Amino acid sequence: MPDAKLWDDPDPRSAYDVVIVGAGGHGLATAHYLARNHGITDVAVLERGWLAGGNLARNTTIIRSNYLWDESAAVYEHSLRLWEGLEDDLGRDLKFSRRGVLNLAHSPADVREGVRRVNANRLNGVDAEWLEPGDVRELVPILDTSPDVRFPVLGGTFQPRGGIARHDQVAWGLARAAHERGVHLVQNCEVTGFRRAPGGAVTGVETSRGPIGAGRVALCAAGHTSVLADMLGIRLPLQSHPLQALVSELLEPVLDTVVMSNAVHVYVSQAHKGELVMGAGIDAFNGYGQRGSFHVVEQQIAAAVELFPVFARAHVLRTWGGIVDVTPDASPIIGPSAVENVFINCGWGTGGFKATPGAGHVYADTIAHGRPHPLAEPFGLERFTTGALIDEHGAAAVAH
Repeated sequence: MPDAKLWDDPDPRSAYDVVIVGAGGHGLATAHYLARNHGITDVAVLERGWLAGGNLARNTTIIRSNYLWDESAAVYEHSLRLWEGLEDDLGRDLKFSRRGVLNLAHSPADVREGVRRVNANRLNGVDAEWLEPGDVRELVPILDTSPDVRFPVLGGTFQPRGGIARHDQVAWGLARAAHERGVHLVQNCEVTGFRRAPGGAVTGVETSRGPIGAGRVALCAAGHTSVLADMLGIRLPLQSHPLQALVSELLEPVLDTVVMSNAVHVYVSQAHKGELVMGAGIDAFNGYGQRGSFHVVEQQIAAAVELFPVFARAHVLRTWGGIVDVTPDASPIIGPSAVENVFINCGWGTGGFKATPGAGHVYADTIAHGRPHPLAEPFGLERFTTGALIDEHGAAAVAH
């Protein structure tokens, strides 16, 4: 548990102006920006377990904004710009390392898609480069770029401003900033139902620690948002899957770039202390388990060793799983719901961590004004009935 001086652990009051359900990265960021940008400090963030004990503690901390479509590029680039000033904003070292993110291409189709995305990124003001195989070899010398491997490297897209950050420092920095502005961070407080007025408007929540009144309720519980929404009669187009990752023992620094490969479904970075951080694709089954299948770990390690033969003798230290909440178009849902006083933020899939400050900033503005922030407008629930989908399956890739 982090230093108790960073925030208090209060009992919940009987009512708040805003109740945020979920004390992960997005919930904490929303509370921070509600207080800082909009002066709304009568806020409670309710967490059924411990603060930041869910996906924020179970991801591989990759940050990038090189998404394909205009709507996605706008919100993720907004988030990346906030990342670039977040350490100053929070007054805390987040270990934000702009080391660049490299997406490898292994086939002519990968090359075409990569060049297309680079061009789309540049049109949207997102830094992006196309690297030929020789450029990839120069950037990451330990990568096997020989032509006789199963998946030869034909090039790659590169975002120099992408990188990684320390997830625990991010959580503690956001929690402290919100706490210092008067926000209540209430742990071990599970939401079990909703209080409603005769007309159907939500007036509060039922919790394991008693009823709590609320002027507005903001759902921010990743995959479990669908469970909460179901209590309100809202059926969300959301599926939850385990997504696995692992870290190795501490190694000497040899990899200063994030390397991702869709074809072999693995992504690799080296953390500040020296351990390799590797992620895989999602498990095919639905569930809320925080561990996955052994065969996925086995395939993930085989792919990493194929790309990086130098890591063949590295020992795995631990593995874990997070829960990704995936929509049909691999894009988030963020905005007001059909139920009065209820707002929804979910469906970020594998993009949750990188979106943390941007999602919190946009969601806070939406809650404060009772209407979607301009960057959130394309990501409303109504797109699933109008057909205005934002298909990011390719750019979302496997990066968590």
